[in-house]
Amino acid sequence: MSTKVRSNFQLFPFHEVAASPWPILISFALLSFMMTFGLMMHGYILSIGWLFLAIGVLISTLFLWTRDVVIEGTYLGAHTIAVRRGLNIGFLFFVFTELMVFVSLFWGYFHSAINPSIVLGCAWPPVGITSIKPTELPLLNTIILLSSGATVTWAHESVLSRNREGALWGLFVTTLLIVIFVLCQVLEFSGSTFTITDSVYGSIFYATTGLHFIHMVMLGFMLMVCYARMYFYQFTATHHVNLETTILYLHVLDIIWLFIYIVFYWWGC
Repeated sequence: MSTKVRSNFQLFPFHEVAASPWPILISFALLSFMMTFGLMMHGYILSIGWLFLAIGVLISTLFLWTRDVVIEGTYLGAHTIAVRRGLNIGFLFFVFTELMVFVSLFWGYFHSAINPSIVLGCAWPPVGITSIKPTELPLLNTIILLSSGATVTWAHESVLSRNREGALWGLFVTTLLIVIFVLCQVLEFSGSTFTITDSVYGSIFYATTGLHFIHMVMLGFMLMVCYARMYFYQFTATHHVNLETTILYLHVLDIIWLFIYIVFYWWGC
């Protein structure tokens, strides 16, 4: 009897994850998305409907996997202190890999900018390319991102002090600022005088700013999820890993954008 009772209790603080179909499904969804995108870019797939289908499958799988994680942490109590610490460490590793991607892009930029070849006209930006002025939309975007860092800190402090209304307002304003940033970035891309095919300058510029743009879109969705979870009382002062990782993600993207602004828009022009 005692052995049976003891087996019903967990003697360690870690979470034994139940068998889940989402890891293998999201692997195939990512493979399908990348293959469809690559084949469409090279003209082997002419219908954009297949790309939207692949994106839909990927987003649906992400949603269902995230739903299970939220249920485990919020309603089943599986996310103990040790589990939350592991989640934060895992997210830190993810952020580090993202930083290394941007480091490689900056490396490529400096490689061409410091000693431009004769093909580029021995000038940077290359001859015939008019760079975007740093005092226009890029400066506005910098102000917006720095403001979002302040408002998300306000939301975090409100959560820690159990001020639910302040946390909701802070998350709402932060999400709104990120949406404005994304829209301003779209205006900048659409009004630019050069494209991604205009020499190495256009390629590295759009690769870096475009990758940051994609991350900002992801951040916007993450903030929306945090707002919804805060609205439905799923965050407490001691248990809000989702919000902590989102805040970290926002601050990292803020720092990356500052380097992009200084290097690509100010120094590079």
